Amino acid sequence: MSLNQKFSLLKENLCQQIIGQSGLIDRLLVALLADGHLIVEGAPGLAKTRAVNALSHAIEGDFHRIQFTPDLLPADLTGTEIYRSQDGTFNFEKGPIFHNLVLADEINRAPAKVQSALLEAMAERQVTVGSKTYKLPALFLVMATQNPIEQEGTYPLPEAQLDRFLMHVKVDYPDAEAEAQILALTREEAHKNYKADKVKELKQKDLFEARDQVLDIHMSESLQEYIVQLIINTRNKPDADLARWLDYGASPRATIAIDRCSRARAWLNERDYVTPDDIQNVAFDVLRHRLILTYEAEAEGIDSDKVIEKLLQITPVA
Repeated sequence: MSLNQKFSLLKENLCQQIIGQSGLIDRLLVALLADGHLIVEGAPGLAKTRAVNALSHAIEGDFHRIQFTPDLLPADLTGTEIYRSQDGTFNFEKGPIFHNLVLADEINRAPAKVQSALLEAMAERQVTVGSKTYKLPALFLVMATQNPIEQEGTYPLPEAQLDRFLMHVKVDYPDAEAEAQILALTREEAHKNYKADKVKELKQKDLFEARDQVLDIHMSESLQEYIVQLIINTRNKPDADLARWLDYGASPRATIAIDRCSRARAWLNERDYVTPDDIQNVAFDVLRHRLILTYEAEAEGIDSDKVIEKLLQITPVA
């Protein structure tokens, strides 16, 4: 069985368990292949936790959910050194950040020091405690969630920290048909009648091999120039509307992220080349959290998605 077929089976299996959120499942797989992290924004009850948990059961690796609260400490994530009175030494007890898949639930409810500890681990793939540095697992994916409804008692992530996330995915309510399927699924699970198709666990070595294949996906020079021009236009603002709406544009991390995500999407669609549609499809999730809008844009009710739509309109495909 080819790696593409294994990922297709993985996606089918996840879609059976996570109904009505195919977009979230696609982005989870893209993040896995692009070796990046997600921040997911959606109302409670939209299967965000369930999606990561289901993914952890389908691939070789372990999963840990961390509920972020205002009293959380950095050591609660990274771990701490424990004194052993028997021999007078300190032993490091690893924290939940050392798992393969980590769900940072309601990340904006924890204070800045905790957010910084998590985001440093995401960027450097290591944790430093005292004078020692500990490497994180080779397979390491963080999915952080934010609740767009309740804002009291939250600590919004600064833009510089948000930039470390590969994508910012918005999750919406399922439609009526999907809602009915969810109802049927919960009844089956309550009666213990539900049986998902048995899918062979995806090994980490297969995932790393797939990542290598993603990097080998062909992208023409004209499409590379297209990606660069998209990002440059967020800074130069060649359009009058962009000039009014945008305060700061995207960083070079955005260029890299669009490149990696568009290649991953092409690979998942069993193509060995990137198309303009791949780039335009991932542009919203890659740029959504990286653009800083002006007060004028906020006063007009303009959000990041509207700005990205305009950006794609004015930037011609080379």
